[in-house]
Amino acid sequence: MDELSADPLAMLAHAHGVGTAYEGSDRRQVSVDDGVVVAVLASLGVDASSADSIRRELAAVAEIQALQALPLTIALAEGTPRHLGVAAHVHLEDGRMIDVGDTLPADLPPGWHRVVTAAQDVTLVVAPARLPEVPRTWGWMLQLYALRSSGSWGMGDYGDLAETARRSGSEQGAGVLLVNPVQAFMPSHPLERSPYSPSSRRFANPLYLRVADTVAYAGADEAVRLEVQALAPDPDTELIDYDAVWAAKLAALELLWATQDTGVVGGDDDLVAFATFAALAECHGADWREWPRELHDPVGPAVVAARSSLANRVDFHMWLQRLCREQLDAARDAARDVGMPVGIVHDLPVGVHPGGADAWALQDAFAAGVRVGCPADAFNPLGQDWGLPPWRPDRLAASGYAPFRDVIRSVLRHADGIRVDHVAGLWRLWWIPPGEPAHRGAYVHYDSEVMLAVLMLEAHRAGAIVVGEDLGTVEDVVTATMHERGLLSSAVLWFERDWDAPGQPHRRPADWEPETMASISTHDLPTVTGWLQDERIRVQASLGLLDQPVEEAYAQAEVDREALFDLVRAEGIQGDDAVVALHAVIARAASRLVLSSPADAVGQLEQPNLPGTVDEYPNWRIRLPVDLDAFFADERVHAAVAPMRAARPPAR
Repeated sequence: MDELSADPLAMLAHAHGVGTAYEGSDRRQVSVDDGVVVAVLASLGVDASSADSIRRELAAVAEIQALQALPLTIALAEGTPRHLGVAAHVHLEDGRMIDVGDTLPADLPPGWHRVVTAAQDVTLVVAPARLPEVPRTWGWMLQLYALRSSGSWGMGDYGDLAETARRSGSEQGAGVLLVNPVQAFMPSHPLERSPYSPSSRRFANPLYLRVADTVAYAGADEAVRLEVQALAPDPDTELIDYDAVWAAKLAALELLWATQDTGVVGGDDDLVAFATFAALAECHGADWREWPRELHDPVGPAVVAARSSLANRVDFHMWLQRLCREQLDAARDAARDVGMPVGIVHDLPVGVHPGGADAWALQDAFAAGVRVGCPADAFNPLGQDWGLPPWRPDRLAASGYAPFRDVIRSVLRHADGIRVDHVAGLWRLWWIPPGEPAHRGAYVHYDSEVMLAVLMLEAHRAGAIVVGEDLGTVEDVVTATMHERGLLSSAVLWFERDWDAPGQPHRRPADWEPETMASISTHDLPTVTGWLQDERIRVQASLGLLDQPVEEAYAQAEVDREALFDLVRAEGIQGDDAVVALHAVIARAASRLVLSSPADAVGQLEQPNLPGTVDEYPNWRIRLPVDLDAFFADERVHAAVAPMRAARPPAR
């Protein structure tokens, strides 16, 4: 604190949660340039451009602190009292009021409550101290778009998700499915392919609708159904053509919409706003920042007038969301019907597209012009820029964390679990201010107690599990806190090594942390076959993306391979099939959940996504080489899952 006192800019940054230094991937302290700190503070509405402005801002902070005895939002773990230091009443979610004096009692029920004092009225989030124990089972991590079936149109859909749940549960004994993000896409041309840059995290992606599974299709006359069927795109394209698939589905859904009675759609204000965005995007383009200025205000008179003139189109997009909800619910019900002990876990991206529906409707909650990413490290010497706007922590607190709550709640509406991408973002995010490259940023800190409480309360209410993706450079407190609170962290076979030991040997699976979800690989890493054949090195070399001589890359890959097969031999695993052997390794993991991917099980060479590329590699467009019927009949798949089935038999 003495160092902060000697540096007014550091004091001001600390008061607003902006880090002026951080520990790099090499465990060394890195100082943030003062100009970057000033720019990040400006993104929070704080003027630190001169010594006088810093003094004024510090005085404003002191004045606010003097007026507010309590933070704007308080988190409380169930069973834990908290001293407030000021007399208060608690207004419970169910309408009751409790006089608590100056201490929140330990017996408050989980829920969204309010603490009211003579001077303040703040949000109180009471969450379970710990989530229930996650069942020990195995399952699949799906790239849903990659699935093939006789009923889907050129890419996997919600119908394929339901069928995979039914068949993997009943035929294979799987207990969990992890699904790539299926949040609403950017309505651009060409369509945004990455599921990790959605238009909205609060609404679903109609691209995954199965047209023939809708009530409207079932109720249409034969002529309409034939017209719809005639729109189906080529089902056997080598790569997914997102634009062709959406053009066909949109035309089919418009035909079916024309058969619907008026007045069949209803929705809350958030759904109306989302549907309004979709209708306006059809007229003015996908990115709201390029619309006429008067349409930038989502509650302004121009938008209200446009909503009225586009009423039928707004209703159409609301109807699409209703269809998505029905088909997502059907998939979840299919998992439950076959007795999956966990069920379907949906993936939550770290952010949204800056030009999309959420960034338009919730402008006050986001830091305009700022992008989220990662600082420089050994693998990314220039840092990473994900191009996504971050939440403003001050605006989240002022709103009682309602925007974050609504995101979590919307995902869990159709899920038995949620995987939080870059879960460290509940603690801090790397902010890259406007005009700066990725490595010139700063960490901005969030109230992790509240963020975690919101996540846990909503999961508790949904009866869902929570998995956090904590791979890469993550503070120790993140993983430790997740394990304490009953959230699973992530374990990947490639990375489960003793990094401090000579030769960095792989850790035996029985010694892995139990509170984890384990897998051989991820969507950003090579498939098993790709790893065995050095496919990633070949592709990166062909694209000029290797950061070392190609001979060195191949030599290091051979060393890494041998190190992993040392583990296979140490485990006494026999056989010549490396794919089966690696599945046998993770089957023995102490982890509560063990997942494989269909691409690994069938021996697919290509990985789904190659980080560092956009159009140079067919990211998110690679389909499975077999359809679902062939997948469930495939002897390679049977052999791969056999050790996992034996180690984790179905528990109905």
